[in-house]
Amino acid sequence: MTAAAARADGSAPELLDALAADRATGALTTRSGIFYLAAGHVVHVESAHSPALGDLLTRSGALAPAGWWEAVERAGARQRVGRQLVDSGRLTAGALELAHLGALFDAAYFALAHDGTALRFRPGVAHWLGAVRPVTVATVLRESYHRRALLDRIWPDAAVDTAPLARTPDADPAVLPPRRGRALALVDGGRTAAQIASALAHRTFHTLVELRRLAADGLVAPAPPAPAPPVHPVPGAGRADWDEPDTALLRRLLDALEAL
Repeated sequence: MTAAAARADGSAPELLDALAADRATGALTTRSGIFYLAAGHVVHVESAHSPALGDLLTRSGALAPAGWWEAVERAGARQRVGRQLVDSGRLTAGALELAHLGALFDAAYFALAHDGTALRFRPGVAHWLGAVRPVTVATVLRESYHRRALLDRIWPDAAVDTAPLARTPDADPAVLPPRRGRALALVDGGRTAAQIASALAHRTFHTLVELRRLAADGLVAPAPPAPAPPVHPVPGAGRADWDEPDTALLRRLLDALEAL
């Protein structure tokens, strides 16, 4: 095991650079995502804050859900799902690469931008999708920094990226540009940016741009936390005989077991 692979603490960008220099293969987990590397290149990234590649392909209509799951079933164990989609004729190589790169950069932004502390590196671990279009670590880091800077110029509050969002009383989707209006129409106090992007079948970054613009205009904001459920007193609490029903039940169960 290389020195970089043995160490999994501190800054994720620093460790990614070290893994690239070591030409390492495996999975690096951060607090917000997982980077999959092969020979020092990034081949896939996942984050709970960004729609998965399968969701983007099926929700956009580029691929039928049955076709996606058939490829996963046939080639997932061999880490060749991407190759299976192309070989079966369900997607062209160019369409798969374009969709995959979009999903990879979207997930990498979240995996690095939101407390991108490295937690664990697992050498040799491969993703079931397989290598579609490997990307250098330097390219992934540069794109993530560029996205963060652009979004912060629009509205410097990253909470909009991950928190459930709510509309303000004056928010009206009908008076906005179409893409922004569609994003606002899905803001309901419960959905996050990733869920809105998935529902629209859009890449997460494009949705974040619209949501940050809405936040800058005062039309959306992170939803307040839900109130704690009320605590109801337990009947008979504090009385010495409160556990009598449980005792009677145990006795009946014991009698039944003895009878058996």
